[in-house]
Amino acid sequence: MHELLPLLKQLWLVWFLVLFLGIVFWALRPGAKRRFEADAMIPLNDDPSPARNNR
Repeated sequence: MHELLPLLKQLWLVWFLVLFLGIVFWALRPGAKRRFEADAMIPLNDDPSPARNNR
């Protein structure tokens, strides 16, 4: 146990770097552009049915 704690203290930085780079790669991959552009337009799309006030 005494050997494990210093090792984990050193490896957390490596783990978060790998995680960060994985997320950046996932977000910036070429196939994601079309999906993210479509998702960005969701708030601007017209809703075919008017919102109802349920109060």
